[in-house]
Amino acid sequence: MEQAKLQREDIYSVEIVGGATRIPAVKEQICNFFCKEISTTLNADEAVARGCALQCAILSPAFKVREFSITDVVPYSITLRWQSSFEEGTGECEVFSKTHASPFSKVITFHKKEPFELEAFYTHPHDVPYPDTRIGHFVIQNVGPQNDGDNSKVKVKVRVNIHGIFSVANASVVEKQNLDNEPNDIPMDTELSCRNQSKDELAKIQIDQDDGNQKNQIEQSQTDEETDHIGTEGKTASGDKIDANQSSKTKIKCIDLPIHVNLYRQVDQDLINCYIENEGKMIMQDILEKEKNDAKNAVEEYVYDLRDKLCGAYEKFITEDDARKITLMLEDIENWLYEDGEDQPKHVYVEKLQEMKKFGGPIHDRYKEYEERPKALFDLENKLQMLMKTLEEHENKDKKYDHIDPVDMEKVEKYASEAMNWLSSKMHIQHRLNLTQDPIIKVAEIKAKSKELDNLCNPIIYKPKSKAEPLSKDQGKSNSEQNRPMNGQGSSDTKLDDSCQQPKSSEEMDMD
Repeated sequence: MEQAKLQREDIYSVEIVGGATRIPAVKEQICNFFCKEISTTLNADEAVARGCALQCAILSPAFKVREFSITDVVPYSITLRWQSSFEEGTGECEVFSKTHASPFSKVITFHKKEPFELEAFYTHPHDVPYPDTRIGHFVIQNVGPQNDGDNSKVKVKVRVNIHGIFSVANASVVEKQNLDNEPNDIPMDTELSCRNQSKDELAKIQIDQDDGNQKNQIEQSQTDEETDHIGTEGKTASGDKIDANQSSKTKIKCIDLPIHVNLYRQVDQDLINCYIENEGKMIMQDILEKEKNDAKNAVEEYVYDLRDKLCGAYEKFITEDDARKITLMLEDIENWLYEDGEDQPKHVYVEKLQEMKKFGGPIHDRYKEYEERPKALFDLENKLQMLMKTLEEHENKDKKYDHIDPVDMEKVEKYASEAMNWLSSKMHIQHRLNLTQDPIIKVAEIKAKSKELDNLCNPIIYKPKSKAEPLSKDQGKSNSEQNRPMNGQGSSDTKLDDSCQQPKSSEEMDMD
């Protein structure tokens, strides 16, 4: 409350969460401090977890939730320190104060002629629960003077991300190029120490806030004016002001600079690589363990499934002696699974499963053939009946098939007869077999024979009729001449009809 600059009178209501809030003494202390009744409408155990889930949903693009205004803050103030050319001292600047909004970015402008170093640390050591308050060491490289020998303007972007981690995001140097090839007489600000300097001198190191947009681009105006955001006062670097006539002849260019980063309390890269390698080994070990467990579960599942079906669906397709032998084998494998086979390599379980399928596979095949054979036979018999009906209609001179060559229809009759003979011979043998014996005719063979009939007969019986040939020019002329009237008969008849159709005059009509 002290950091938020609030008084007890400013608090409207108090909601407590957490398992410890159920302790009466804790409730009493909170009530006495705020001088009001506390609220316990939320689930004390789940409130924090629900809040975390809500925050995850807000950050995730896969969920759409109501708009909530959630502002995270920086827990500890952060300061930057650098070597200053002014009186050979050091400069410091607190870039993020305590309870500053997070995530947030700021751009700091330096005037340098050579590479320089930045050191980030927590401002107040007693607030940090670590003995070492240093955050990291950053070296801005490839910095040099401008063409006229003056200091270069270097923009350094610092950022606290959504996880509260401080970093120097990027750095760039601002170069001014004179388009008229004239010497640039615009003065540049020199660096001043942030320590023991007045606000007017401190204003020459500018800090541009990024308004939390998390953009990596540095916006540069044509007039090269920058606003100082240190504290609450806004100032303009006087040395950066240029006239409009001069700005029209100056081209400004930003060049990214490399940054060497050395973070404190950071795990060494070799150790990280070792951890990654160990993680890969553990992932592979988990995969192998899962495959082994899946193979073991497959053996156990097959034992239970086959044993149940031997007394159910497979009962008609196996003899009693074979069923008794397979049942004993399944019991032995089940006992082995819970004793010696509790922890065996994957290939052992695979071999056990294949051994059981040698006995259970033929039974399953006989059952499957028995279930699917009637439908396959029905389809083939219907196809043969349709072909025989087509042959009968062709013999009766049906117009649908008068365009088909009789030789082709004889081929259809031959194919149909061969299929019927094949089917009748196979089914004659199949009816004599017992259900416990392997079938002589397979469903796959029946479907193959049906497909063979389609390929051989359909192109013949579904052959389209040929289209009528168009008349030639000579034939067209002869037909038109035949339709003309002969010896003027047509004209006289026409005249006669016209005279008959003329109405009588008024003189020839009787008037009453």
